[in-house]
Amino acid sequence: MSQIDNAFETTMEKLWENKKYNTLRDVLVTMQPAQVAALFAMMPDNAPAPLFRLLPKEQAAETFVEMEPDMQEKLIRSFSDTELKSVLDELYVDDAVDLVEEMPANVVKRLLAQADPDMRKSINELLRYPEDSAGSIMTIEFVALRPQMTAADAIASIRRTGMDKETVNNCYIIDESRHLLGVVSLRGIVMAREDARMQDIMETNVISVTTQEDQESVARLFSLYDLNVLPVVDTENRMVGIVTVDDAIDVIEEETTEDISKMAITPSDRPYLKTSVWMLWKSRIPWLLLLMLSATFTGMIITHFEGVLSFSIALTAAIPMLMDTGGNCGSQSSVTVIRSLSLGELHFKDLFKVWWKEARVAVMCGVTLAVANFVKLLLIERVCVPIALTICLTLCVTVFIAKMVGCTLPILADKLGFDPAVMASPFITTI
Repeated sequence: MSQIDNAFETTMEKLWENKKYNTLRDVLVTMQPAQVAALFAMMPDNAPAPLFRLLPKEQAAETFVEMEPDMQEKLIRSFSDTELKSVLDELYVDDAVDLVEEMPANVVKRLLAQADPDMRKSINELLRYPEDSAGSIMTIEFVALRPQMTAADAIASIRRTGMDKETVNNCYIIDESRHLLGVVSLRGIVMAREDARMQDIMETNVISVTTQEDQESVARLFSLYDLNVLPVVDTENRMVGIVTVDDAIDVIEEETTEDISKMAITPSDRPYLKTSVWMLWKSRIPWLLLLMLSATFTGMIITHFEGVLSFSIALTAAIPMLMDTGGNCGSQSSVTVIRSLSLGELHFKDLFKVWWKEARVAVMCGVTLAVANFVKLLLIERVCVPIALTICLTLCVTVFIAKMVGCTLPILADKLGFDPAVMASPFITTI
């Protein structure tokens, strides 16, 4: 079951209404944590807290991590101190940090009060890293081994400490000063001779990132090198944590959502259905007012050429088509360039290459559109040849300018340190 369907939701609601708690528990324990979290979001408001208490401790913690922040807050407020401590004890440090970052101050105070001293210390350490950096999304729970350890010693160490680690598939070899020396897979340890030393079987060419690295760059490395986990080191190559692939996927989703929001010039980090009408209005109206006022220049230009436009109604009728085509062409170029910038395929030094490519595309698109439009004007609208030529020549110029503006603005924005996604559809269309 990949998602919760209406029939299943209705069945679970009936069981809840009829107080069939044993049956509910039997069903819940067979579900994945993400499915349980999705189900809780659909149940009546008074159901999630009692249902959560039916879950086994480990499944409850995993389900809690999958929930939306508002559901997490609702559950925390319903928990006793003992229940809250039980959930926190099962969370990995990076998940606890995410929870602290999402919750209001009064809830955070209670969370930290119930966390054990080691957890509290780790949370405070991770919170010191810059937002959206590798340090802010890493976990400090990884398997660390010494280079002199034998394979037998390493397996014994993993058995002793592995239950508390985020993953045991990759084990990192560090010296007494915690400098990262190499990495060895669990398979490599198991398949090695019992007396083989870690320094002899480890891979020394380790891909790593620093704590200050941008999280989007970190997520990109997972795709580039097909990684499941990535070590994080400080400026002196001392290992401080790891970023796992599930964290990278969360970053990709977050960054993609942010970019799409900015391309509509209505940035928001909340799900659409959880965003109030007031918040949507407040985020959209400033940009709409700005773009509407900037379009006043269009009216001034049209007024200036009022005498020429009054000569032929066909010229005036062509203006919406020209403006729409220009906006569409600019948007095509900008979206393509923004994607390449986000993937690291384009840089400011490539601007001339982009201009040359987009100029040729613009000429080809402009000529194609002009020819099609010329035929339409002559055969359907019965416009005279000089007027048709004027409109079609204008169309070619409009397409060319729109393509050049659309490809240039995102690259310039990226060079100046702004988010290229802001230089997208509405902004370029207005220009």
